[in-house]
Amino acid sequence: MSLTILAIDDEPPIRKLLRMGLTTQGYAVLDAPNGKTALDILARDKVHLAILDLGLPDMRGHDLLRRIRETHPDLPVIVLSSRDDEPGKVEALDLGADDYITKPFGMGELLARIRTALRHQLAQQGERPVFRVDRLSVDLVRRIVRIDGAEVKLTPREYDFLRILVQHAGKALTHAQLMKAVSTSSDPQYLRVYMRSLRQKIEADPERPKILLTETGIGYRLRAPDIGPTT
Repeated sequence: MSLTILAIDDEPPIRKLLRMGLTTQGYAVLDAPNGKTALDILARDKVHLAILDLGLPDMRGHDLLRRIRETHPDLPVIVLSSRDDEPGKVEALDLGADDYITKPFGMGELLARIRTALRHQLAQQGERPVFRVDRLSVDLVRRIVRIDGAEVKLTPREYDFLRILVQHAGKALTHAQLMKAVSTSSDPQYLRVYMRSLRQKIEADPERPKILLTETGIGYRLRAPDIGPTT
């Protein structure tokens, strides 16, 4: 059975582009030009992922995202955003968006982001006790972290940050989300110190990280786990 994606955008050319690009990859596509139509579709049809443009004619995209999270807390949502709207991206991620992509966008990048969001959802549903990506493995039950099979010692705070990143692997987390989850100082420099320390312990080259990635102006993203595609 095809996975169904809901494309929410008030621009007909964008909805047409999304429909054409996604259907060729085997997805079923529903589209909505505004928030009300999107909510009606979500109430009526089974949707596996939503693509949400923040600029809607009848309501703020952020308000629609908040309502989606209230009724469909596990639905992956990828936000479409203008390049100069960094605060909008941060607000969307804080409201629970799984990812964002800027306009104009390439279909290849969007498809990759969709696969990542669906893998993240699958991993959450599976509640896998051991997370693996690249050289890193994290046993969430025994709290053991390994690099290339060798155990790595983390401080309790370092592990708390890594655990949150693992639980949301593939998803960009804002500075505020990370700080709130670990209940530490609100000073962003405090977070940067711990991210630098984690990279020293889990990256082959901390200056060119491949596992713990920086989302400029937003926060951090841990690479999605090493599991196969869902499509």
